[in-house]
Amino acid sequence: MRVRTLLREPMLHFLLIGILLFATHQWMAPGDSAGNRIVVTQGVVDDLVTQHVAARGREPSAAELNHLIESYVHDEILYREGVKLGLDRDDIVVKRRVRQKIEVIAEEDASTRAPTDGDLSAYLVGNQVRFAQPAILTFEQVFLGDSTSSPEVVQAVAVTRAALRNGTDPEELGKPTLLPLRMTETPADLVARDFGASFAAALEKVPVGEWVGPIDSSFGAHYVRLSERTPAVAPQLAAVRDHVVREWENERRQRARNEAYARMRERYEVSIAATAPTEQP
Repeated sequence: MRVRTLLREPMLHFLLIGILLFATHQWMAPGDSAGNRIVVTQGVVDDLVTQHVAARGREPSAAELNHLIESYVHDEILYREGVKLGLDRDDIVVKRRVRQKIEVIAEEDASTRAPTDGDLSAYLVGNQVRFAQPAILTFEQVFLGDSTSSPEVVQAVAVTRAALRNGTDPEELGKPTLLPLRMTETPADLVARDFGASFAAALEKVPVGEWVGPIDSSFGAHYVRLSERTPAVAPQLAAVRDHVVREWENERRQRARNEAYARMRERYEVSIAATAPTEQP
């Protein structure tokens, strides 16, 4: 009689339901990283399949999927054992990986909308130098050797000028060099790559069709004739849209990381428990 009465008690019903829900949760939910139970969820398997397809270009076979799952379990067990031993603490590699994940989360939180044409146009105007189409240059040069600060260069310029006026082939003048003697319709940034930025900048200002110099490069002094120049131009958005979108997105991600860190930094009080190094006289 007492058993029947007990079975009709609401509190017992609630207790049994609670035990059932707890057992179900323990069975269905993944174990935490500190526990001894590993649940390979469907989400984990889907990720493993996705990674295999990205690497191999096809779905894994049953044997390959079993191997992927065993590898996941292998890594999870070693990770948890390492955490139990405290190996994750003060490890620069672990800290860097966690930092990277935090930064990715911050970037994703800020990437809720695509840039508008107004955003991109404003960004293009504010960064014209980065997107400008460089000047196109055609020139020939005679390498004089020493830089323009050398007194011998003045004599070398005079000799070279006189020889050119007498019809001497420019390739027969000057000192031997591995630098190109002539560049045709070459963007200024590529000229700067070979000769240096100051040399390329000078060619954007010298008169066209005249031998001038000496002009310094990263290697010495040159006597130069610019035969053709197309000035640098600021492009329209349509011409460089993809480039502008990439740079806008890069800057947005960096800004999101910085802002997220600034908010987190405000929650911490930092004290430096170290002695500053003594400056050497």
